[in-house]
Amino acid sequence: MRKSSAGRVLAAGVIAGAMTCLAASPAVSASRVPSYQTWLTDVHTAMQGGAAYLDGRIAQGGEKLAVVTDIDNTALETYYRPGEPTADVLSFIKHAKEKGVAVLVASYRSSASDAKEALVDAGYPVDRVCVRKSSEKHATDTKQRCRKDYAAAGYTIIANVGNRPGDFTGGNYEKGFKLPDYNEQLS
Repeated sequence: MRKSSAGRVLAAGVIAGAMTCLAASPAVSASRVPSYQTWLTDVHTAMQGGAAYLDGRIAQGGEKLAVVTDIDNTALETYYRPGEPTADVLSFIKHAKEKGVAVLVASYRSSASDAKEALVDAGYPVDRVCVRKSSEKHATDTKQRCRKDYAAAGYTIIANVGNRPGDFTGGNYEKGFKLPDYNEQLS
């Protein structure tokens, strides 16, 4: 009987351990970045209606209309395909430029010339680039300052494209297009 009790305890332990592993699985998978195809679908959803919005907003008029975009995991597919353009964002930006809207960049990267080169190499038209100052410790601070500086230079930022909550903090834009970051896993 002792062996059978020990066997039952062992079996119960194995089952409990397996159930614990199964219960933990969703938490593990929830922390994983989705597949490239899922990301593309989510980006497409986020950018849907972008060109129509631009057309309607441009028709309202205004001085020095501009769109602002972030770079990493927004304009460029940094996580999935480094250096490659994000097709839906590129289409949106090119549409804006074709309509006479300035294309401005706000990035936490440290080199404006390198940032511009990466975007131009990926096919983006770029008018101005604003990047991190050495004193700035958070991307949110950089993005806010960049939009504020653009507004002070007379730009009316009609659209802001980014993927992190900090890309949208502080205002100075009319409409935001928030791409997925999956709980800030894509920086």
